[in-house]
Formats: sequence, C-alpha cells, structure tokens
Amino acid sequence: MAYLGNVPARSFISFERQVFTIVNSQTAYTLSHSVTNENDIRLVVNNVVQEPGSGKAYTASGTTLTLSAALVNGTDEMYCVFLGRAVGTVNAPAGSVDTAQLAADAVTNAKIADDAISDEQLDPTVITGQTAETSIATDDLILLSDTSASGALKKMTRANFVSGVGGDNTPIVRAVPSSNQTVSYNSYTTIVFNTEIVDTDNAFASNTFTVPSGKGGKYFVNVQVVSNDATAGALERLNIKVNGSTKASGNYKKQADDDHSLILSAIVDLSAGDTVLATYFTYAGGNSTIYSNSNYVGGTCIDIFKLIS
Repeated sequence: MAYLGNVPARSFISFERQVFTIVNSQTAYTLSHSVTNENDIRLVVNNVVQEPGSGKAYTASGTTLTLSAALVNGTDEMYCVFLGRAVGTVNAPAGSVDTAQLAADAVTNAKIADDAISDEQLDPTVITGQTAETSIATDDLILLSDTSASGALKKMTRANFVSGVGGDNTPIVRAVPSSNQTVSYNSYTTIVFNTEIVDTDNAFASNTFTVPSGKGGKYFVNVQVVSNDATAGALERLNIKVNGSTKASGNYKKQADDDHSLILSAIVDLSAGDTVLATYFTYAGGNSTIYSNSNYVGGTCIDIFKLIS
C-alpha cells in the first residue's frame, strides 16, 4: 500500500537487548531496566524463547529476573529483549516535528545557537511596555551591555552599579565660635569653633575635624576669621593643620586699627583618622580678638566637605 507524506520508520525500530553472564547454580539475575512483570521482556536461552510466568521458565519484577532452573556457564547462553524499550535507529524525517510535539520549556539554552536570537524573535514591549522605575531598591538587579565582552548582557547589583558613581559630598562640616576669643601675641593658638551648624557624620569635636572610617579622599577646607589687632602694621597668620602639621598658611598685614577678615582655603588629601584644625598667630605687641558670629554674621567659621572624585 502506498503512503502519502513521510514513509513510516517502523522497519528501522529495534528493541533494547541485554546479554547475561551465566553464573553456575544461580537463578536470580539483575535486569538493566526495571519492568512491571515478566511479560515486559522476551527471554531467550540457547536461542529458544522461554515462556514467562509463575511455574514456567521465568518471572520478573522490578530489576530482578528469576529463572525456574539454573543454567551452566560455558554451556548455556541467555539474553532478554525489553519489549517496552524501543530504540530508534534513524532520525525523524526533516520537518516532521511540529510545535505540538514539543513540551513546554523543552528547548534549553544549550540547544539555542549563539547569536541566534534577533529582534524578530523579541517582543519590544517586554521593556518599553513597562512602567519606568523611579528608584532602585538595594536588592534590585540592573541589566547592562558589557562592551568588553562583545556587548554581552550582564546583570549587576545596585551596590556595584552605584559604587564610585556620583556622591553627596559628605562629610560636611560648618562650625562657628559662640563667643569672642582673645589670642595672645607671638603664639600659635587653636581657633575655637564650639557651635556646629552642620556636621553630617558627627566628625567635628573639640575644634577638630576627624575623617570618619571609609571616608578618605580629597577635601575642601575653608577657614574665615574676623579679628581686630590694636597694633597697626601687625602681621597675622592663619594656618590649616592636618595631624598637627601645617598644610596651608596665609598672612595678613594690618594697615590700621580696624576689624578685618582673613580667609584661607585649601584642597587636601585626607585618610580615615586624620585630624584637621585651624590656628591663628599674630606678631602684634598685644593681644588680638577673634570675633564670634554674634558680632559679624557669616564671619568667623570653618567649612569642610569631601569632594566627589
């Protein structure tokens, strides 16, 4: 009888076979595949098909084959055919497998060729059709294209993504004196800043800024002093000190008996644990006065903040 379409491949189907090694006086053998009962196999001894069943030639259950009589090694031969385990010896004809024959999720990554997925197979609304996120949670993952790996898509955590990107310039410190300070001449004196306006990291105390753990980097330091020295022509000096050593210094030579401002700014490299303070020195023949903000609003102050690198 003629066929339309692909020719049936039944003539190319065989059944799996197991050949046994005979052991003298042994009636129990192990099958390579589990069976329901002896009817699931065809047992052949010395080229003769045996009758299955209790009280007959053999029984079988699970992986145990039991003979009704033992065989002799070197004399007898035995094999079985698993009737329920057909082995295909030919490939399915081209174009014979349809979508209906594929189980859900049956195609794994290993079966998809590299660069096989194009925009034709992708639904652009998977991303564009979603509501845009306005914030990133700590455990969110971000998808990106790695140019060093031929544009391969990779994911990274929020923490890794924002590491080294941007910043908020903290720590930030602004401190001012709460009252006027009298400074003796010919002596370096630490300027008293005992009122904190801003101290984001609780890093300022006892007129000193201490770099918090993990906050090393480049810092901008600005010191402004409003002072008065009764001696005309007196030379005044303002210093920024890091760990007790002068990092920046500025001089002012007074022209007359009046109030005046000294401003000193610097960018310094600081590590965790480093300390920063300001000192004032005058060569005048008498004491000087550093005014608090109650005398000059926006006057004497120290400003420190970390720069974004």
